[in-house]
Amino acid sequence: MASLVSGVDFICVSTKDLTAAREWYENVLGLERSKLWGEEDPMGAEFETGNLTIALVDSQKLGIEQRTNNHPIALHVDDVETARGELESRGVSFNADTMDSGVCHMAIFTDPDGNALMLHHRYAPPE
Repeated sequence: MASLVSGVDFICVSTKDLTAAREWYENVLGLERSKLWGEEDPMGAEFETGNLTIALVDSQKLGIEQRTNNHPIALHVDDVETARGELESRGVSFNADTMDSGVCHMAIFTDPDGNALMLHHRYAPPE
């Protein structure tokens, strides 16, 4: 059977305070904001990662219960330790030491709403 799905356009990340979340994703994480859903009283904003759009969503304005995501979105970086150091200098706290799985480095942290994010770099080629 042929797949009906040809890709992922974006992933939604819930927020209680869209203004604060926008500020953090743009100025702390350093992502480019590409879209704002509404000008006067926005309900969402989109940020680009290079291959996937993260859509911050004010859940309450969409009538959806706000919940944090406790499983991280893996954000690709060239060097986890360098990126981690830069984010720490911007006030980001990490949940634990950087992990080495034997094929990749990972460092988990959260956004201001508690949504899990991860710096990720695969250093071994896929099998």
